[in-house]
Amino acid sequence: MARYIVGLTGGVASGKSALAREFVALGASVADADIAAREAVAPGTPGLAEVVAAFGSDVLDGEGALDRAAMRRRVFDDDAARRRLEAIVHPRVRAALRARCEAAPGPYAIAAIPLLAEGGGRDAYPWLDRILVVDVPRDVQHARLLRRDGIDAALADRMIAAQATRAARLAIADDVVANTGTLAELQAQARALDAMYRALAAAELPAA
Repeated sequence: MARYIVGLTGGVASGKSALAREFVALGASVADADIAAREAVAPGTPGLAEVVAAFGSDVLDGEGALDRAAMRRRVFDDDAARRRLEAIVHPRVRAALRARCEAAPGPYAIAAIPLLAEGGGRDAYPWLDRILVVDVPRDVQHARLLRRDGIDAALADRMIAAQATRAARLAIADDVVANTGTLAELQAQARALDAMYRALAAAELPAA
């Protein structure tokens, strides 16, 4: 049972997944908010039933699953609709992440939450013991998006602008990984953090 939970976040194309893989290689468990969000509205779940009640059956595809593209179009320019969807999905995601992290083997666990800053930060996740931010400059994000997704510069700009600012993410960080170097440098940072988190988790043990 993990005694210490670290929230991992960062902007789009910052390298969150790469860092999460390094923690897994070091023996840590990682609970992924994106996976939890998909499971929260999977066919047959109360979450999907709530989404249909709120938005209508036209957000379903031909097999009765959530049509994610249709849902994104529905909420993209409608703040009220987006908040309504988030009110259904986010509490389920938070509960699933916490349960998975607390049940994880090992002394600490990672909760990978891409939109941690946007979703309320520490106030929304008071059970996080520490927050780790993967940080890169905006121009690095932009270049990686163009290369990774094959999109144009305007769309890359919109994707970055739709998220919290770099300053907002850094403001909630206890630890920062600068991911502008090589994979070996990222691995070295992960090893140092793994050692620190294991020590912090050990310090949480009750006295004998």
